[in-house]
Amino acid sequence: MTNSSTKGDFILVGFSDQPQLEKMLFVAVLISYLLTLVGNTLIILVSSIDPKLKIPMYFFLTHLSLVDICFTTSIVPQLLWNLKGPAKTITPLGCAIQLYVSLALGSTECVLLAVMAFDRYAAICKPLHYTSVMNPRLCQVLAGVAWLSGAGNALIQCTITLWLPRCGHRWLHHFFCEVPSMIKLACVDIHANEIQLFFASLVLLLLPLALILMSYGHIAKAVIRIKSVQAWHKALGTCGSHLTVVSLFYGSITAIYIQPNSSYAHNYGKFISLFYTVITPTLNPLIYTLRNKEVKGALGRLCHRELRA
Repeated sequence: MTNSSTKGDFILVGFSDQPQLEKMLFVAVLISYLLTLVGNTLIILVSSIDPKLKIPMYFFLTHLSLVDICFTTSIVPQLLWNLKGPAKTITPLGCAIQLYVSLALGSTECVLLAVMAFDRYAAICKPLHYTSVMNPRLCQVLAGVAWLSGAGNALIQCTITLWLPRCGHRWLHHFFCEVPSMIKLACVDIHANEIQLFFASLVLLLLPLALILMSYGHIAKAVIRIKSVQAWHKALGTCGSHLTVVSLFYGSITAIYIQPNSSYAHNYGKFISLFYTVITPTLNPLIYTLRNKEVKGALGRLCHRELRA
C-alpha cells in the first residue's frame, strides 16, 4: 500500500494478500472484460439491425446485454487498476458512484431475467395470443419497470449504507464497493441494516426468482403435452439459454445477499462476487449464441454482409 491511501480514500484490500493470484487474475479479468464488451455489443448490434430478431425475446436480450456491459464497466476498470499496481484505493466519491451504479444494474438484471421468463411463458403457453400479449407497448413497460426498480433499490440501499458512521474505518475487504461489505465498516450496531438488506434481497432476488420458477413450472407442463418432437426441442432450445443464465447469476448472487453475515459469504465472498460481476456477463453472450440458431444465423448474415461490403 502507498501512503496516498491516508487521505481518506477507501482501501480495497481485494486479493492483495495473494500477490501471485493478482497477476493471474489481472490477465483473466482483462480477457473476460474484453470478451464481455465484444460479445454483448455483437448481440445488441445483430438484435437491432436483423429483421428476423425484431421480436420481444431479443428486445429483452438487448437490454440484458446493455446491463451486462454497464455492470462490468462499473467494476472491472477499477479492479484492473488495483490488480496491476500497489495502490488499492478508491475515492469516497468513486466508491459511492460504484456502489449506486453496480447495485442498480445488478438489481435491474434480477428483474429483467424474470421478465424474460414471462416472455418465454407467453411464447410457449400462449402461442396463439403471443403477439397480442407481448405487444411493443408492454415490452417497453416491462423493460422500464426493470430499470426503474433497479435504480429505486440502489437509491434506498446505498443511501442508507453511506449514511452509516464509519469512525475512520476505510479498509474494505473486497475488490469493489458493495453493500454487504460496506456495512461492515460501520462502527455502530448493524443488525437492523442486515435485516433491512435481507428483506430488500427477498424482494429483488427471491421474488423475481419465484416468478421465474413459476413461469418454468407452467412451461414444463406445456412442454410435456407437446406431441411434436421438433416443437418440443424448439421449446427447450429457447428456454435452455435463459435457464442457464438464471442458474449462473442467481446461484452466485444469492450467496452474497441472502446471507451477508455468514462465514461462507465472508470467506468466499470475493470469489463469488468475481463470478457474477466478471464471469457471468462474459458467459451470457456465449450461452445465447452457442445455443440459439437464430442468433448464430444473424451473426452469420452480418459477417457475410460485411465481407461483401
